[in-house]
Amino acid sequence: MNFLALPKIELHCHLDGSLRIETIIDIAQKEGIPLPSFDRDVLKRELIAPLECESLDEYLQRFSLPNLVMQSKESLRRITFELFEDATRENVNYLEVRFAPLLHTLKGLGVEEVIQSVLEGMREAESRYEIKGNIILSCMRTMSVESAFEVVEKGREFLGKGVVAIDLCASEEEGFCERFIDPIALAKEYGYRVTIHAGETRIGKNVLEAVELLGAERVGHGVFIKDCAEAIRL
Repeated sequence: MNFLALPKIELHCHLDGSLRIETIIDIAQKEGIPLPSFDRDVLKRELIAPLECESLDEYLQRFSLPNLVMQSKESLRRITFELFEDATRENVNYLEVRFAPLLHTLKGLGVEEVIQSVLEGMREAESRYEIKGNIILSCMRTMSVESAFEVVEKGREFLGKGVVAIDLCASEEEGFCERFIDPIALAKEYGYRVTIHAGETRIGKNVLEAVELLGAERVGHGVFIKDCAEAIRL
């Protein structure tokens, strides 16, 4: 069976984990951004996590380098367009892309500008290829609760215009859900759908709390649900 030829949907795709190496080099050179190396093979080792990671945090380190070149409107549009273009080559018909807008404000962009730029890249790809997409806004569990409120509030104007859901991601600690009850509840009130990263590390109970406390309709990864019988029974 030719897997690439099969029509597919992709519901869990991280924008900052999907950059072409050539694009990273090109943007860095154009915008004067220092990289550890401009050698493609060296960068590949920096971007791809080892098969045996010591922790989730070690794996997440691979997202740091891409974010260096995701700080301008043009780079965000380009990277999003190229992701959708690459997806069409794998016969993906529908793609949901998630990213944390606050990670792309380091050089002065506002949250709304970041979201708009990503949407423009997606719309351009939709106009050129047989693919449709939507956007999920991620809030960082390593940031403050106030930062989650900011993403929820500033993303609200884009609901129904390409933004469909809210997410929590990044390093996972036990009991994180309780901290974010209020911003996620507000997101649901506004009309966001809810998907939560939980149970990525050895905390199956986080999956249960993502559903019970945050109303998660979809759980990202959740592999350690195996250690929480209550979550399995939901």
